[in-house]
Amino acid sequence: MTRILMKGNEAIAEAAIRAGAIYYFAYPITPQNEVGEYMARRLPEVGGVFVQAESEVAVGNMLFGAVASGKRVFTSSSSPGISLMQEAISYMAGARLPVVLINIMRGGPGLGGILPSQADYFQSTKGGGHGDYRVLVLAPSTLQEAVDLTMLAFHLADKYCNPTMVLADGMIGQMMEPVEFPENYVEEPVPPKDWATTGCQGRAPVIIKSLNLDPVVLEKNNLVLAEKYKLMKRDEVRFEAYRINPKNRILVVSYGTMARICQTVIDELEQEEISIGLLRPITLFPFPAKEIFAEAVKPNIEVVLTVEMSMGQMVEDVEWAVKDKKPVEFYGRTGGIVPTPEEVKDYIMKILAKDTPAVKSWNG
Repeated sequence: MTRILMKGNEAIAEAAIRAGAIYYFAYPITPQNEVGEYMARRLPEVGGVFVQAESEVAVGNMLFGAVASGKRVFTSSSSPGISLMQEAISYMAGARLPVVLINIMRGGPGLGGILPSQADYFQSTKGGGHGDYRVLVLAPSTLQEAVDLTMLAFHLADKYCNPTMVLADGMIGQMMEPVEFPENYVEEPVPPKDWATTGCQGRAPVIIKSLNLDPVVLEKNNLVLAEKYKLMKRDEVRFEAYRINPKNRILVVSYGTMARICQTVIDELEQEEISIGLLRPITLFPFPAKEIFAEAVKPNIEVVLTVEMSMGQMVEDVEWAVKDKKPVEFYGRTGGIVPTPEEVKDYIMKILAKDTPAVKSWNG
């Protein structure tokens, strides 16, 4: 395979095309606009369709209609834009439709700013819309992983008939790195799409909906969804263990590009004979809670430290995973400010010196 130097947004767009997604609906918003620009240029070359809608609300409903035909369909947006799609995402989850959503996060809340953030963790992992539903969430830390996880997202969406999100911060969208695309994209078989609305000649009509006025029918649908989420938790947890060993004094939990900064810190501390390990969630839902617990409870671990570009969102899941067996600390910056390796290193040294850390999450 040939390595190509690409911007993150464009690499994600090309990965989607190579995964068979040639139907794209979107509305412009920074810092992910290059996805739409790339698709506008590239889709005519592969017989695809790009419709720029009048709003993200319209995008959500276009996605519902298009994916109901059984095609691979996706959108890309950034934080406030994903907020506007939440009703449609809930509809698609309730109707069991496989759509892929790319969220290149920016600072918030509100309109916020265009610089990178990880403050959409709650929105993506807890179900930003209404009702009992979950979105399968993949969080890349490199552009190559963004390519790989984008292609995987379409497979998982079809496998579970469920909305699936690739969640990355603005740095992933805007940075450039060399990436490789497989010559022939091959994936495991997925169930036949006999639910699709492809026309009813020769068979009974197919009706796709999320409206169930009969409470018994609605509860049954929720129970079916719940069983699906259990399967995701059993089979789809993904994570990376970095420098995990019996000498670790602190277990760091971080994701996305923030985890790369933590890796730099860990490498520097290793040179000073201070051993720190990192467990990086790749799936934010399902969350690697069991794996975090298994590492956290080891006798050598003094503290679990969560590092995020937010006021502290994933830290709640880390606290739940650790189950009060070890102290959980948090360090983060927000508003589009990216913590530097020096800041994170200084915070770790304060923890090891038993100083009271200066930064807490909003729950801390």
